[in-house]
Amino acid sequence: MTAAEDSGTFCLSYYRKFRIIKKGDIMPRTARVKSRTGIYHVMLRGIDRRYIFMNDSDKGKFLFYLFRAKEISEFKLYAYCLMDNHVHILLKENEELGDSIRRITVGYAQWYNNKYGRTGHLFQNRYKSEAIEDEKYFMAAVRYIHQNPVKAKMVKQAQDYEWSSYKDYVDCYNGKSTKIDTELVTAYFATQESFEIFMNQPNEDEFLDYEVKKKYTDKDLATMINNIINVKSLPTLPKKERDKIIWDIYNSTGASIRQLSRVMGIGKSIVESAVKNTEI
Repeated sequence: MTAAEDSGTFCLSYYRKFRIIKKGDIMPRTARVKSRTGIYHVMLRGIDRRYIFMNDSDKGKFLFYLFRAKEISEFKLYAYCLMDNHVHILLKENEELGDSIRRITVGYAQWYNNKYGRTGHLFQNRYKSEAIEDEKYFMAAVRYIHQNPVKAKMVKQAQDYEWSSYKDYVDCYNGKSTKIDTELVTAYFATQESFEIFMNQPNEDEFLDYEVKKKYTDKDLATMINNIINVKSLPTLPKKERDKIIWDIYNSTGASIRQLSRVMGIGKSIVESAVKNTEI
């Protein structure tokens, strides 16, 4: 147990001794573990597990804000991976970590809300982070981040995924410029071959994790929807009721807008409007 954890345990036991903790009481958040190296693995999550990217255009815009924050804050960016409802980032802070994260998320959330005509939070209020203290753990974190889409069964190999920093390292090994800081990884793996061997090794790395929703076939999705409502009756429902059902199915299954349109037999624009504009 760390000193911070020990202190937290003591405070909690003292609190319980002199005051009855009632159901619903809000306990103070535990302090973040400060990294001696200044390097952190950060995970940003969509609020209520919602998607933070509707399409590739959204992912491209997020990278714009990520790289802009990097330039302003002057933090080191070693790896990233953009999933549909969360993001992994490996960085070395140059200012308070929270300030850098806000530079990334606030601009993107404002742009996203304006684009889709929505209001409110986009990201979970408290991002997750873990301190990276040594070289071995650092390299494993880079691999974990790059393998996220593989473990989610979105691609077969890390290099097949477009929205991670894996391609930046490949570019670097081939003499091309990149917007990430590659020096630690390329100093450790002198060749592209050694880098790729390590990045694609099967492993049981355990870092910050996030539940990735199961991918359903059209048949499985149709069966699931028909257990809720007769798909053929959807077009006849009042718009507000129809949109709420579409939104619920979208968020509970993780199916794409295109797949829902195909399975439900409803226009893609109708599904897209329901997903983006339904107020919950």
